[in-house]
Amino acid sequence: MKPFHIIALLTAICLPTYNVAYAQQAPTPVFVSMVKPVHFVDEVEALRTLKANENVDLVSNVTERITAINFEDNQTVEKGDVLVEMDSRQEQAELTEETYLRDEARRQVNRLKPLVERGAAARSLLDEQERDLNASTARIKAIQSRIDERRIVAPFDGVVGIRNISVGDMAMPGNVQSDAIITTIDDISTMKLDFSVPEIFLSTLKPGIKVEAQTSAYPDRTFEGTISSINSRVDPMTRSVNARARLENEDQALKAGMLMRIKLSNNPRQALIVPEESIITAGRNNTVMVVVEKDGKTIVESRPVEIGARRKGDVEILKGVSEGDKVVTHGALRARPGMAVEIKAVEENDETLTELLNQNKTKSKTETE
Repeated sequence: MKPFHIIALLTAICLPTYNVAYAQQAPTPVFVSMVKPVHFVDEVEALRTLKANENVDLVSNVTERITAINFEDNQTVEKGDVLVEMDSRQEQAELTEETYLRDEARRQVNRLKPLVERGAAARSLLDEQERDLNASTARIKAIQSRIDERRIVAPFDGVVGIRNISVGDMAMPGNVQSDAIITTIDDISTMKLDFSVPEIFLSTLKPGIKVEAQTSAYPDRTFEGTISSINSRVDPMTRSVNARARLENEDQALKAGMLMRIKLSNNPRQALIVPEESIITAGRNNTVMVVVEKDGKTIVESRPVEIGARRKGDVEILKGVSEGDKVVTHGALRARPGMAVEIKAVEENDETLTELLNQNKTKSKTETE
């Protein structure tokens, strides 16, 4: 037999066998997820340090000896309460003297007024006494100001911290250095939490939106609050805007300086979502493989999609799929558009791959029985 006859014979034998094998190729097994509308929000998370609603370090403006301390550590005080008193005996004496001079100047003015009206006294004499009265009144205000500087009062309602002084100590002026601070005072009825929000959420960000915060100090507790204000500027470096949330703190569990994990749920809406693993990305293009029925066969087709926001495990789809579509979550890389597929399991509640495999085994066992 000639060589070309052998080649022709082998071709005639093998080609039909290959075509039959290709035609009888089993459908590609895939796992799918049903596209459905769900409640969806844009989530922003951040770690930030908690601040008191109002807080201040109390220091003295003068150098003077402390004569009285009217508070205890962690005591709740009200605005205007005198917390610390310093020696003001000299100023009190000056105030007494100047008060006497003012009263005397007032009596002279009251005595001269009717005399000037009758022409029995010169107008210049009355002007001189009025000048003395005004000067004495001004000096009393100055002395009273020096006395007030020797008293530390609560600037607002709050809780004082640990006191760092004792009666007899010399109070020293300072700029909130540790050796100059008398104590601290914090208004912790509500707490402030400043955090950054990407500018893409700016159109839906507004005061009143609810936030949740947690801290490792209370791992089983969630603190709720609302956004109270939004900064007027966007940071050109980070492309984010600062927002301030206020958390209620009626039981005073929260303290200034605590590290908080804050979560903002913004722009609530109904959205179509698909599992993150169903998205096939090529450059800037995103596609999904959708299982469809065509000519009595179950096949897959590729669809370009426009994605929106993301959250853990899920992607919002703005365009490209409809409610009820079945998108391939596992097996998409083996499938090709137009290829026959077989649905082995349907992902409904974010099942893991192991759970889907077990679901497939259970299904196969049931079909066998």
